[in-house]
Amino acid sequence: MAILVRNVIVPVGGDQEQAFQQALKRAGLHQGQVKELYVVKSSVDARRRGKINFVYTIGIETEGDEAALVARLGRPDVSILTRTEPQVLLGTRPLKHRPVVVGFGPAGMFAALMLARHGYCPLVLERGGSVEHRVRAVEEFWREGRLDPESNVQFGEGGAGTFSDGKLTTQIGSPLRDYVLRTFVEFGAPREILQKAKPHIGTDHLRQVVKAIRQEIIRLGGEVRFDTRVEDLRVSQGYIGSLTYGGDQQKAQVVVLAVGHSARDTFRLLERRGLELESKPFSVGVRIEHLQEALNQAMYGPLAGHPMLPPAEYKLSYRENGRGVYTFCMCPGGVVVPAASQPGGVVTNGMSQFARDGRNANGAVVVSVDREDFGGDGPLAGVSFQERLEAAAFAAGGRSYRAPAQTVGEFLQGKKGLSLGAVEPTYALGVEGADFHDLLPAPVCGMLETGLRRFGRSIEGFDRPDSLLTGLETRTSSPVRILRDSTLQATNVRGLYPCGEGAGYAGGIMSAAVDGLSVALQIMSQYAPMG
Repeated sequence: MAILVRNVIVPVGGDQEQAFQQALKRAGLHQGQVKELYVVKSSVDARRRGKINFVYTIGIETEGDEAALVARLGRPDVSILTRTEPQVLLGTRPLKHRPVVVGFGPAGMFAALMLARHGYCPLVLERGGSVEHRVRAVEEFWREGRLDPESNVQFGEGGAGTFSDGKLTTQIGSPLRDYVLRTFVEFGAPREILQKAKPHIGTDHLRQVVKAIRQEIIRLGGEVRFDTRVEDLRVSQGYIGSLTYGGDQQKAQVVVLAVGHSARDTFRLLERRGLELESKPFSVGVRIEHLQEALNQAMYGPLAGHPMLPPAEYKLSYRENGRGVYTFCMCPGGVVVPAASQPGGVVTNGMSQFARDGRNANGAVVVSVDREDFGGDGPLAGVSFQERLEAAAFAAGGRSYRAPAQTVGEFLQGKKGLSLGAVEPTYALGVEGADFHDLLPAPVCGMLETGLRRFGRSIEGFDRPDSLLTGLETRTSSPVRILRDSTLQATNVRGLYPCGEGAGYAGGIMSAAVDGLSVALQIMSQYAPMG
């Protein structure tokens, strides 16, 4: 337990000691009463150019009755901090076969780790490669354009987040968030993620973290098989009966289905096997690149370049006539990366190293789409919609995984082609001039135009004519939801637990990890550990 003092403001140029002294004053304490004093969270308030502040939440531990002190103060910005641990209840039903976890992205990884830590010895099946093999396959694709459909930016150890900025922000309020952050630090992530309001690991650190978690699962009695794609599943009298992988059929009693948002062949398999699926809204659009230095200047004003300030980032949104346009997965000092997982399609994503020290900033600018946009019925209409867009982008890029690109000025004026200015593309395989009006539906392009202009009013220079658009961004979230009930099992198949982003219950590393933990805790509450 500790005392929590929120909204402690220190201007740029100040230091943490000033924050500590402010917090002590608000709590009515002096240094001699304090056992420990530390930063719980910190963020940058850049809403007013030239008057940038750091905003801290400070933790104070004392020898006295902290709850009574907080009650006496009666201040809304002073409260009690309590750290919660997952509530683990172990069931009694025997398991004839060890639990199987399909997919080793954040959801599958945290589900498997929780199960392994409590004696359930899970078997993990991951269609892609280990992080070491996967890095080689991805780098070969980025260098030479040779795509491995099984091990790429979407598939493999760590999931799609392994080749991203490693952002751990989320809007969910689950108490399991802190457990996820502490676990990442336990396995090698920078400790500062515990204190940042917008924590990120960076793809360079994340690769080492996911490998360390895999090694711990194995040490605890679990097994992780890479390059192992589930080819079929069998349901008997409403219960999961077996899985087929590597040509062999294996009995299964409990299966965690954490396949990720790009497992289109698995979605089609589930539809054939009669699982209840539904299409869900997602978003599509492009990546926008700016010079990071120009973005810093726009957001920090005369304080741009101050050594205490991080590379500037943004999060913008606008809604009109029932359709939203917003920025997503913003990567300060990062690059736009080729992210295809199927031959004949171009997909983009953003990636940053932990230092975020690249020349360009990039972020997705995307528009919400739903069944009315998909042009078809059925639960997989959104999947087909994505595939059509990605195939069109592949053709526009010259059928070599080069990406279509256009400056903001050209896009807003309806001009085809590409005339680069100060912003040079970072997409590894190169770009081809195109017109996104030919590649995206008219309603999407209309909202993109509106969004760019609107966002230019919020951040000076966001819609500068030489800002660069690269596309397409189509994998913002799963286009499918695998229906599950209050027990977290598939509605019509007992023993099958859909979870994470691919199942339609998460959006990003943190929420996927939390969903994986929730599923593991539910399984553990029903079944006894392996003997």
